Amino acid sequence: MPHDTPGPAHILIVEDDFASRSLLVSYFEKEGYRVSETERADDLLQQVQRESIDLVLLDINLPGKDGLTLTRELRAASRVGIILVTSKGDEIDRIVGLELGADDYVTKPFNPRELLVRVKNLLWRVLDARQNNTTGRNSSAWQFEGWSLDPHKRQLTGPNGVLERLPEGEFKLLQALVSNPGQVLSRDQLMDAIHDREWTPNDRSVDVLIGRLRRKLGDSPSNPQLILTAHGAGYMFAGELS
Repeated sequence: MPHDTPGPAHILIVEDDFASRSLLVSYFEKEGYRVSETERADDLLQQVQRESIDLVLLDINLPGKDGLTLTRELRAASRVGIILVTSKGDEIDRIVGLELGADDYVTKPFNPRELLVRVKNLLWRVLDARQNNTTGRNSSAWQFEGWSLDPHKRQLTGPNGVLERLPEGEFKLLQALVSNPGQVLSRDQLMDAIHDREWTPNDRSVDVLIGRLRRKLGDSPSNPQLILTAHGAGYMFAGELS
């Protein structure tokens, strides 16, 4: 088992193509993970809870309930790690998947080593957050307007004390903004911050994630106070850091 993965991490692979599924199962088992598999997952939430799944590798195109529907159901009731598997032409589905709460995505055909890195990184964050979800605020967290963003656990704590582990894209975007208060960051800069991969000029991920962050921060889209839109230029964090 990888030395930097705490505990016997359990991965569930949801993929209807037998060859692809078998390849992934074999690959992750060789890396020392506990692996389960299924070709369809209409009862995915129940399976995740019943089998104590830590991370779901979820194909978007499935028979029965598709991956986007399953992502929405999972995120509404679970903090399990979710990595979506998409096809090259599925840009809109990928954006919707991030909006519904997926942590990350990979595009077919993917590099197995890259996928392994993404899985290991996400597992580390999921398991760390689970082990530390009662420790409260971290002294190294960003504090602003009653909110706290913990960079180690990817947790956002509201003024009411409620904790939420942010999906990776939302966390990276908010981190980039609060790290540069009062500075307009272009969409290109923000895309570079949230994607350590190639992206296309018409990628709307930044706008989607800004919308999600504003909703979570109670920041009115029509009159935002924390994340301002610099029309034609990008976005700026206008909150007061403490």
